[in-house]
Amino acid sequence: MIVFDKLWETMKEKGVSTYLLREKCGIDSKTIRRLKANENIETKTLNKICEALDCNLQDIAEYKK
Repeated sequence: MIVFDKLWETMKEKGVSTYLLREKCGIDSKTIRRLKANENIETKTLNKICEALDCNLQDIAEYKK
């Protein structure tokens, strides 16, 4: 299972709120809810998040068995 626990840590470290992330990435609140629930996210959305936070994929997501 892919989990996005690291996303919230990275956002906190960088001082980015979910509102600011939505504005920077052009994603909607439904996508934020999907991230919080560890549901499927399109790779283009992950790319936008990494670009907005200036980070790598491993900084926002990880695989857990």
